[in-house]
Amino acid sequence: MDSALGSAMSAAGNGRADSARTTPLRVDAQRNLEHVLRAAREVFGELGYGAPMEDVARRARVGVGTVYRRFPSKDVLVRRIAEEETSRLTDQARTALGQEDEPWSALSRFLRTSVASGAGRLLPPQVLRVGVADEGSPDGARVPQQRTQPGAGELRLVPGDSPVLSTDDDPGAAALLEVVGQLVDRARAAGELRPDVSVSDVLLVIATAAPSLPDAAQQAAASARLLDILLEGLRSRPV
Repeated sequence: MDSALGSAMSAAGNGRADSARTTPLRVDAQRNLEHVLRAAREVFGELGYGAPMEDVARRARVGVGTVYRRFPSKDVLVRRIAEEETSRLTDQARTALGQEDEPWSALSRFLRTSVASGAGRLLPPQVLRVGVADEGSPDGARVPQQRTQPGAGELRLVPGDSPVLSTDDDPGAAALLEVVGQLVDRARAAGELRPDVSVSDVLLVIATAAPSLPDAAQQAAASARLLDILLEGLRSRPV
């Protein structure tokens, strides 16, 4: 065989061998990423965003070094999970807003869907970080559509106090607040929602009604029961 041809065939064979060796590595890397993300959702959902990366690695059945290769810091992983869950909640809110003509049905559908998905346990920290604003608070610090009864004050997000996430650099959180604000406004305008209920209250319901229990059936039953009670508390009552 001509030496040049032999060298070419050998190189081609080596190339196929290299490809065969590298392709499984790419598949494994993707599989590891999926395991890490799934584990992070479970661990953060059960223990909160303060859970250590070692717990995520242990749940994913990979070394902690594997986690850090994909996410160089815990903040990066937290942001990834929080952004995904925020996007999911926003989609659920938009679906309820677009498919339900009755304001209360739209709001309750959003709450039931969100609680059932367990997304409330993974809401971004800055969305749930609320405080009472006085009359001198700047409008920019307030959650959209948060106005309550005159003289009752307002709930607002406390801005800029999270090194991981803030509404200033998280358009996803702002979009969630905006669309949930529309659901709240519609239900309030229809007289079906208590006038003092805010966007933050609705998001706190999602977080509160999604307990983490070891048994899936018990968790679903507890969530449904608690949400029924909370929904009754949100509804406006005839005077």
